[in-house]
Amino acid sequence: MKDILQVLEDRRAEARLGGGQKRIEAQHGKGKLTARERIELLLDEDSFEEFDMFVAHRCTDFGMEKQRPYGDGVITGWGTVNGRQVYVFSQDFTVFGGSLSETHAQKICKIMDMAMQNGAPVIGINDSGGARIQEGVASLAGYAEVFQRNIMASGVVPQISVIMGPCAGGAVYSPAMTDFIFMVKDSSYMFVTGPDVVKTVTNEVVTAEELGGASTHTKKSSVADGAFENDVEAMAEVRRLIDLLPLNNREKPPVRPFFDEPGRVEPSLDTLIPENANSPYDMKELILKVADEADFYEIQEDFAKNIITGFIRLEGQTVGVVANQPMVLAGCLDIDSSRKAARFVRFCDAFEIPILTFVDVPGFLPGTGQEYGGVIKHGAKLLFAYGEATVPKVTVITRKAYGGAYDVMASKHLRGDFNYAWPTAEIAVMGAKGATEIIHRADLGDAEKIAGHTKDYEDRFANPFVAAERGFIDEVIQPRSTRKRVSRAFASLRGKKLTNPWKKHDNIPL
Repeated sequence: MKDILQVLEDRRAEARLGGGQKRIEAQHGKGKLTARERIELLLDEDSFEEFDMFVAHRCTDFGMEKQRPYGDGVITGWGTVNGRQVYVFSQDFTVFGGSLSETHAQKICKIMDMAMQNGAPVIGINDSGGARIQEGVASLAGYAEVFQRNIMASGVVPQISVIMGPCAGGAVYSPAMTDFIFMVKDSSYMFVTGPDVVKTVTNEVVTAEELGGASTHTKKSSVADGAFENDVEAMAEVRRLIDLLPLNNREKPPVRPFFDEPGRVEPSLDTLIPENANSPYDMKELILKVADEADFYEIQEDFAKNIITGFIRLEGQTVGVVANQPMVLAGCLDIDSSRKAARFVRFCDAFEIPILTFVDVPGFLPGTGQEYGGVIKHGAKLLFAYGEATVPKVTVITRKAYGGAYDVMASKHLRGDFNYAWPTAEIAVMGAKGATEIIHRADLGDAEKIAGHTKDYEDRFANPFVAAERGFIDEVIQPRSTRKRVSRAFASLRGKKLTNPWKKHDNIPL
């Protein structure tokens, strides 16, 4: 018996070495952790249960039968994050460059099937050179099997991708279909075609970092939701995100103990809005002062900064926040911000996470660039996302809510549950100056008359009370009591039941 146990231990030790000590040292030399080290950091200590440790590829072409390392370039299994179950796969760059083979894909598919069956999130750690060329079409079939599972799991369990090395070609489409993508600065990149192909086809000279690095995907393309300095920080931040999310679409988000008074009053919010209506202020200050313990997990921080998306807790419960940011483009909605917020709202709705919206929006950004880029269809995405959401929705208008953008930002007309306004709110079709010039076009030559008409318009419409008279605003609240009112609103909505008409699926304007 002892001999058999020793054989098992020897085989396990061989599997744990992956591509061997030399390749592990090369991985460390690039500032990267190994696949197993990443899993150790991500999961609770001693919680990882590995599957398929001894799986090896079946390829016999190009002399591959002489190299059959255990694990076949990916480590799969399940474990816990702060005691809550997650499934994980981590590609091992030390084994055939982490390339995907038929058996490699089967290992990933197995844990994705189990995650859906048992209702737990999937975390994929990508560090791969792409398809294993020696296996030909079998590796492409493997990718498609993984893609199909990404599609089936979407909206059923949270899917998180962490890009911690190369991810190129068809491989990029698996992370692209997951809920969140995180990258590591200077050591990870994603692109469909690499720099060499780009140079051959278009004659453009570009580095891998410029083409598909963390900075490109967090600031320009919006493919990635965040970028971290190194592997250690990335794993810590993924743990923090998992803490905020439900395990699946049939569970409520987790509730944790909180040490912040729900009725806390913030007198400083009474002076957050500047006297001058055109002066900006930082909406993040409001978010932090409303959240439990000023804790805010921002999503897509570096893209479309004119809208803020992320997670806070109220009374220990996860809440998704969408807020216009007056510091950037005066808080206008545009193509990028509409796409960013719409995707976030749909994620929250899929996983029963209530949505809090802070509104200060002067309208949609004008210009030929926006119109040619399809702002009509892209803006409709956010409108559609809010309108179809059945989760609790609480909205606070802090200053401007003009025109169609007022409708789009979780208005009462899109089934908003609680719609509050600060006394500084201005809810109107447009700003006073523009409205006056249209209504009193005949007096345009008389500056004094126009000034008088503008003041009349401001007195009549530059306040929340006209909307409140119609019931479009439920209550005009004191800024200082925002946390208390919002917390109580969400508490009252915990039993909310709302269903949309039966349909196979909707046809959101993609």
